[in-house]
Amino acid sequence: MNHSIDQSHRDPDLFGLLYGFSFRPGERGREIDSAKALQYLQQPDESDEFLWLHLNLAHAACERWMKSHLALPDEFFEALHEGSRSTRIEHVDSALLAVVNDVVFNLSSMVSSDVSTLWVCARSRLIISARLQPLHSVDKLRSSVKAGECFRSPLELLVHLLRDQGEVLTQIVRKTSLSVDQIEDELLSSRLSTNRAELGANRRVLVRLQRLLALEPGSLLRLLNRPPHWLQKEDVKELRKSTEEFALIINDLTALGERIKLLQEEIAANLNEQSNRTLFTLTVVTVLALPINIIAGFFGMNVGGVPLSGDPEGFWILVALVATFTVIAGRWAFRKRQDY
Repeated sequence: MNHSIDQSHRDPDLFGLLYGFSFRPGERGREIDSAKALQYLQQPDESDEFLWLHLNLAHAACERWMKSHLALPDEFFEALHEGSRSTRIEHVDSALLAVVNDVVFNLSSMVSSDVSTLWVCARSRLIISARLQPLHSVDKLRSSVKAGECFRSPLELLVHLLRDQGEVLTQIVRKTSLSVDQIEDELLSSRLSTNRAELGANRRVLVRLQRLLALEPGSLLRLLNRPPHWLQKEDVKELRKSTEEFALIINDLTALGERIKLLQEEIAANLNEQSNRTLFTLTVVTVLALPINIIAGFFGMNVGGVPLSGDPEGFWILVALVATFTVIAGRWAFRKRQDY
């Protein structure tokens, strides 16, 4: 037994293994440690048993160990460092490479809007998943395995992961829809409140989830048309069904985003109308006060020749003059409003 296996007996998290399971068709998964995982990897692929190893990329030795002990394609390691994080499933060198953007697991909330990436590589007898942060869908998949759910192949495990991710997205859509329904009811009852920020935040989250979680149609189409030879027909059918279900959820996400956009436009139109009414009121007040301000300015110059200064009825004459000009200005202002 080599040095790495000896070390793995003393340190079960030597290479960042979070948990591992061994599966046989028709049987529930058995949890294994790093020593058993290494022992299995050194055996020839002669049985119908397959392995799932979930690794923590934040561990310093994780990527180095994968390169040393796992026959993974170079594209998998390139995907770990590439800038593009688009969700995709593609066939690479007799293996399936999946880059899945998943919702970050949050103990304080049922759902989270933070997104992190899960990298998956599946072969006929092995499926490797690696991540940097705890993810919600992977945790749900682990719970299903520990509850005794059976899996016949690595692809069925990946399909289950996609369906768990769809359930998490459904929860996000449902929770956001309730918030949007409440805001819409307030809008219909003319009880506008400060909800524009909330709508904007919800829309940004939905757009981000749609951009990161939607599967690339091109890579998926190539995989479904030319699947690897080791894939079972049932697995391909399940993958097609799960992607169709996932596409429906993404459509719901898009529709909810469009609904939020319409509400934002309606609220903006209402606020714009309120601002116009307020501005018109200030304009009317200014116009009505214009005659008295002009006349007061003229008569307050304290220069010689001020008219009506010696007339006992001069005050009332000026009152009548100001009132007349105020009425004329008011009629002009309100007529302008009716024209608009």
